[in-house]
Amino acid sequence: MTVLVLLASILIAAVSIYQYKEEAEEYHQERLDRKEARIQIAIDNALRSTTYPVDEEHLSRIFGYKQKIYQISEEHTLPINIYGLDGKLLIKSEGFFAGDTIDTQLSPVILDTLASLYDKKYLVKSEKNGEKFLSSYTYIADISSKPLGILNLPYLEDDDLITRELIEFLQRVGQVYLLMMLIAIALAYFLSKYITRSLKTISETIDQTRLDKRNKRIQIGDASDEIYSLVNAYNSMIDELEESAAMLAKSEREAAWREMAKQVAHEIKNPLTPMRLTVQSFQRKFDPKDPKIDQKIKEYSDTLIQQIDTMSSIASAFSNFAQMPAQKNETLDVVKIVGLALDIFNEDYIVFPSEKEEIIAKFDRTQLIRVVTNLVKNGIQAIPEDHTPKVEVRVYTENNDVIITVADNGIGITEDNKKMIFEPKFTTKTSGMGLGLGMVKNIVETYKGSITFTSQEGKGTVFKVKFPREQL
Repeated sequence: MTVLVLLASILIAAVSIYQYKEEAEEYHQERLDRKEARIQIAIDNALRSTTYPVDEEHLSRIFGYKQKIYQISEEHTLPINIYGLDGKLLIKSEGFFAGDTIDTQLSPVILDTLASLYDKKYLVKSEKNGEKFLSSYTYIADISSKPLGILNLPYLEDDDLITRELIEFLQRVGQVYLLMMLIAIALAYFLSKYITRSLKTISETIDQTRLDKRNKRIQIGDASDEIYSLVNAYNSMIDELEESAAMLAKSEREAAWREMAKQVAHEIKNPLTPMRLTVQSFQRKFDPKDPKIDQKIKEYSDTLIQQIDTMSSIASAFSNFAQMPAQKNETLDVVKIVGLALDIFNEDYIVFPSEKEEIIAKFDRTQLIRVVTNLVKNGIQAIPEDHTPKVEVRVYTENNDVIITVADNGIGITEDNKKMIFEPKFTTKTSGMGLGLGMVKNIVETYKGSITFTSQEGKGTVFKVKFPREQL
């Protein structure tokens, strides 16, 4: 809108200047024609009243007598030059122009052009000394219309008055268009704010759209039909998206429960089979009079207890994995908590050299103990019987993070298993559910931390846990 107003003002100014120039040219030409007609009448009267012979040779005497040419020039306020038919200057008036602005000899072009024109009138536009002239050339004729000489009227185009009028007009138009420009800017601003208000609301809502949360529908007031169509399309998309997300979540939950049920059933069947066989064998071979009956009952009881413990560990593993860590940002001493977690282990080869007596961080005490015990337990289980076991736990700070490392000298992790090490249900051991490292990763990432590892086959593995420390 602002650009259109600006272009309109420029266009009107250009048209006005062009129009004023044309009007100025027409004005000067008409004025020159009027003066020329009157001067011709005055010249004809001078030719009729003269006592000199009316011919080309006596023209200078006729108009020089009693300064006739000067009288006519002053009367009509226009300089007069009279040339012979050969183009030579015969007589001229004085007082209006300097001598160097008057040609003493007309060019052949002017003579030939004047002779060839039907109305015997030739206008020439010229500029001398920075001034613009409109020169008129016509024949001076006697009573029988025989050419006697050439009348030249140099007319100075004085545009001061017209230029002042043009400047005043442009100033007034400029003031009007400046006011219109300010009004257009104000209208454009408020109109754009009105139009973009709805678009800004839509844009902000779209930017906040997420697949993992409930999205809000867009509610707008007055808006155009196009905006309403866009809002309705977005709201319809949100409704469909929520329905699809709900169906997808339901499907994923059902699939997860089915998979978990299969896994639980499979793991529980493993200890149930030897328990069933043991009971059946005991039923067949039970003899109260057998002298070794006490030993057999003890073996039978130990077998059942072992399998019951296995089933209990399976249930505990699933229970621990299902319990998502709560974000209890307790301020605690990491060194002290790690030491408490290691107290449950009786192995002498677990080494805990701490570089600092106290490292304060925000974490949940129970979850931190679970992280350490799971990593240490995995380290112990990774050491084969033919190795001298060693598990080293370290706690230190690195920049603004707390670092916990658990290193063992076990068999290490193969390249194929490294990609799946944190996946639930993945395990390389003959017993266990493979949920420990997945649970550890889940806990650490909940507290904006990370867990990584480096491993060499046959030499051991180092797990590194990193999470932000408390800023004191």
